Amino acid sequence: MIRLQDLSKTYRLNGARKLVADRLTAEFPTGRSVALLGRNGAGKSSLLRMIAGTMDPDAGEVLTDGTISWPVGFAGSFHPDLTGAQNVRFIARIYGVDTGELCDFVEEFAGLGAHFRLPFRTYSSGMRSRLAFGASMGIRFDTYLVDEVTSVGDAAFKTRSETLLIERLRQSSAIVVSHFMGMIRRICDAGAVLENGQLTYYDDVEEAIRHHERNMHETVAMERWA
Repeated sequence: MIRLQDLSKTYRLNGARKLVADRLTAEFPTGRSVALLGRNGAGKSSLLRMIAGTMDPDAGEVLTDGTISWPVGFAGSFHPDLTGAQNVRFIARIYGVDTGELCDFVEEFAGLGAHFRLPFRTYSSGMRSRLAFGASMGIRFDTYLVDEVTSVGDAAFKTRSETLLIERLRQSSAIVVSHFMGMIRRICDAGAVLENGQLTYYDDVEEAIRHHERNMHETVAMERWA
């Protein structure tokens, strides 16, 4: 279970005020894979980072009774001067898992070849995401936070990523951000729509998708009249 209690977050982006959470109170239940939907700029990635603990809210708190991954595919915490292998070993020590097993898993799954032993700063954005995805999936979490991760890489890697994620979710919960409704329908069984700092939860993912699509149609209509 993950509970957001009176969560608030705003910040300035290019001089404009950005509202992510407005005294938001909501709960993500155990054992569900929840699609986190919202317009571009609604703050979905920021909300995931607050849940992960990599971004601080202005007020309120995130409560949980289990372990939570960092946003899968997010590579912002990797040290640029360490190699991919060294970064993975460091993560293994932090989370108390076998360093050799995690390194072997990530090296095979990410398919980085010789780059796995080169400095992280030399990686392309796709390579960084592949390393981060492999490291995330190599550790068992009670809840995985997934942010557009299966959009990275070629078709074969996308398929492998989604297959592995589905396997992990047989025993874990998830909060998933994706613009691909096909993927959302394959992975998620519930949904939540983030709009103007508030979250509306649905037990049925199709209801959440319908709510999200209404919001998107309204956005398109307003842009045409602007």
